[in-house]
Amino acid sequence: MNITDFLKPEGWLGQTSGPRYVQLRQRLEKGIEEGILLPNSSLPPEREIAELTDLSRVTVRKAIQELVREGTIEQRQGSGSFVREPVTRVEQSLSHLTSFTEDMERRGLKTTSTWLERGIFLPSPEEMMALGLSANEQVARVHRLRAAGGRPMALERAALPLDILPNPTEVSGSLYAVLQRSGCRPVRAIQQISAINLEAPEAELLDVAEGTAGLRIQRTSYLESGRVAELTRSIYHGEAYDFVAELRLLN
Repeated sequence: MNITDFLKPEGWLGQTSGPRYVQLRQRLEKGIEEGILLPNSSLPPEREIAELTDLSRVTVRKAIQELVREGTIEQRQGSGSFVREPVTRVEQSLSHLTSFTEDMERRGLKTTSTWLERGIFLPSPEEMMALGLSANEQVARVHRLRAAGGRPMALERAALPLDILPNPTEVSGSLYAVLQRSGCRPVRAIQQISAINLEAPEAELLDVAEGTAGLRIQRTSYLESGRVAELTRSIYHGEAYDFVAELRLLN
C-alpha cells in the first residue's frame, strides 16, 4: 500500500472520538510502524495530505507539529517533512571515569572528531578558577564535535594546564589516552549535569532541530594527588544518550 491509499479517510477517520489532528497523527505513526513511511522518506505536502484526508491544513499542520515535537518527524527548511531515523540510545555509567572514545569502543563504534578549536590560549576567568591558574599563565584547550558510528553525539570543550597537556595537537583521538602516556590521567571527577534545549549553533553541529533536548555536562577531573587536571564542558545529543548511576542504600 502506498501512502496516498493509506491516508484516504475511509476506514480510519472518525473511528475514535478524539480530535481529528490526533487521529491523523496516530494514522501517520501507524504508517511509520508498518513501514509504509520509511526512515528518511518525505511526507506529502500539507496541502496534499489535507486534500487526501478531507481535513483542513490547520489540522494537518497541528498533527505534523505533534510528530515533530515527539521526534518522529523532522522538518528540513526548504525541503519538507521527513521521517527520522530511529535513534539508538547509548548508556554511559556515572560510576566510572572513562573517555568518550573508550565508551564508544566498548560498544564496537568507531569514533571521529571534527576540530573546532585546538591550541594554547590565555585562560578564561572560569578556567583560571577551576584549574588554579593565574592571569598570565596559559591553558591547553581542545574543542571538538564527537561522532560515533558516523553520527554526531557530543560537543566537548576541555581545558588543561600546560604542564599536564603541553602540546594539545597530540590529541587526535582519546584525550585520556594521551594523558595516560604522560602519567597525568585523572583518577576521579565531579560532574554537573543539566537538561537544556539546544540552541541553533549546537543543534546544527549535532544535526538536530533547534530546541531539541540536550544535556550540558561540566566535569572537573582530578589527579591522584588531588590536583585539578581538567575542566570539560560538554553538550550531548539528549535523544541519543542516557547516563546511568548505581545507587546503594546508605547504612
